[in-house]
Amino acid sequence: MEEISIRKAKEIADDRKLHPGIVKGTDVIQFTKGGSPRVNIISWERFEDILKKRKLKIMENDGWMKIFSK
Repeated sequence: MEEISIRKAKEIADDRKLHPGIVKGTDVIQFTKGGSPRVNIISWERFEDILKKRKLKIMENDGWMKIFSK
C-alpha cells in the first residue's frame, strides 16, 4: 500500500462512485457509496479537514483505499 494525495483519492472515488462519509455520532471518516443509514456523506473539504486534524492519511492499493493514522 502507498500513501496517496486527496486529489488522487477523489479520482479513485469518482471512478468507483464513492463519497467521503462520516459515521453518525462519531468522528470516524470513511469512503461510502451512500447506501448506509449510519454513514452521512460529507463534503471533500470537511473530509480533508478531518484528515488533517486527526493526522490521518489515505493509503491505496489497486484502487482500494483505507484511512490510517500517520
